Amino acid sequence: MVAERSGLPLSVLVSAANTHDAHVLVPLLDSIAPIRSRRGRPRKRPTKLHGDKAYNNQYIRAYLRKRRILARLARKGVESSTRLGR
Repeated sequence: MVAERSGLPLSVLVSAANTHDAHVLVPLLDSIAPIRSRRGRPRKRPTKLHGDKAYNNQYIRAYLRKRRILARLARKGVESSTRLGR
């Protein structure tokens, strides 16, 4: 499921039970309907994508870069700021 910042679902995709989330991200992003606004053309892509460490791989980052979506993905091997000093 892809949701906007307020929690409204933009796209939902059902996959097999043991499928990694990163494998269904591309079809999920492609299935987002155009976002209507008051003026101008409808947007066909989100501005940025926030994701956890499971989505941090070279293929997904290249796909997001190609679609001009800003990647805000947690990196593997880097602790979160809440764990600093422990």
